[in-house]
Amino acid sequence: MAVPTVLIVDDEPDLLDLVELTLVRMGLNVDRAKSVSEAKARLQGRRFDLCLTDMRLPDGEGLEIVRHVAETSPATPVAVITAYGSADNAVAALKAGAFDYVSKPVSLEQLRALVRTALKTPDLEHAAEQDRGLVGESPAMQQVRSLIEKVARSQAPVFIYGETGTGKEVAARLIHGKSHRAGKPFVAVNCGAIPENLMESEFFGYRKGAFTGAEADRDGFFQAADGGTLFLDEVADLPMSMQVKLLRAIQEKRVRRVGGTQEDPVDVRLISASHQDLARAVEVGRFRHDLFYRLNVIELKMPPLRERQEDIPALVAHILTRYGLNQGTARLTEAATAALMRYAFPGNVRELENILERAFALSEGEIGPEDLNLAPEPATGSDAAGRADQPLQDYLDAVEREVVLAALEKNGGNKTAAAKQLGVTFRSLRYRLERLGID
Repeated sequence: MAVPTVLIVDDEPDLLDLVELTLVRMGLNVDRAKSVSEAKARLQGRRFDLCLTDMRLPDGEGLEIVRHVAETSPATPVAVITAYGSADNAVAALKAGAFDYVSKPVSLEQLRALVRTALKTPDLEHAAEQDRGLVGESPAMQQVRSLIEKVARSQAPVFIYGETGTGKEVAARLIHGKSHRAGKPFVAVNCGAIPENLMESEFFGYRKGAFTGAEADRDGFFQAADGGTLFLDEVADLPMSMQVKLLRAIQEKRVRRVGGTQEDPVDVRLISASHQDLARAVEVGRFRHDLFYRLNVIELKMPPLRERQEDIPALVAHILTRYGLNQGTARLTEAATAALMRYAFPGNVRELENILERAFALSEGEIGPEDLNLAPEPATGSDAAGRADQPLQDYLDAVEREVVLAALEKNGGNKTAAAKQLGVTFRSLRYRLERLGID
């Protein structure tokens, strides 16, 4: 097996010597450069397994090297190490394609850990084997897969935005599976499903005797995901009190158990998701702007199914195979497939799965359009045109109000049942009721 080779780029000779000595003692080959131009010349002549670069160099910035490597050798991870550490520089480096960003002074232990982690990054040529779950060859899905390939090489936090049922958790699992953390835990948390009074203990764990019923020490989500990925689904539903504590855990990379007296280090990559617009939540004061910038370093938008209808036949075949629904005599007619292609799918892929499961469960022969039990088409034409003079947000609020009121009426005013029908959390429904002025 070939010995990995690392390129280190810095204009400080003493630091170059120290880093080179450390890496050589780890059994690695090392090459050096003192400027952007010299680094580009080295990169043109050979392949490196890792590049470590300073941010400020005599003839430019380390970001030039990050972008150059991303374009010419995308499988090579680049880490930026700089004395000019700031949140803006970190975000810029990670968005440019950097694997990680570390502020000086960096300890030798931290440097070794960074190098060991980076050199475990999988070869992206083989990562495509893990694309199970993201079905479709539409331009929108190709763009999603391309971005997943890029962000999997990085340590940057990712925010996945998309409507309910678009596959946000599938995308998060793919990012984890293609990353160097693939062999470590992937812990998924639905932030809207945890009672507010239990959030701190669920996230950070607790010590024995911390409260009534705490009969033994227990790990939280952060400890369970140590070394791996923590996926925070519906992160917009976190209450403000928990947002403050989460921000501190992200900044310090340490957590304190409930009832504990010391903080424990944790190494997790954060991926968050929501069907809500986080930027809008920040504007109205429901989400902290500093936490938003920490979580939303890279945004991945999952397209709704109505924007990639050409993928529906492939999705149907995939779903039927996965659930074993293509084993019997029942099959979709061409008319049924055409009806699915015309349908808007407000519930996206999850709704498609439910439609197919129900149709195949109730039918023994050919499945036609009438067997799919599709919801009526939304109003179009003159009805929609009649509302065209309204501001867009007013129109959307009016439509949302009708849908929410219909769900409440159908469930006899039971908000929990209405939230389940609408595919949102109870906390999200409560926020919508307040925003829309529904008593």
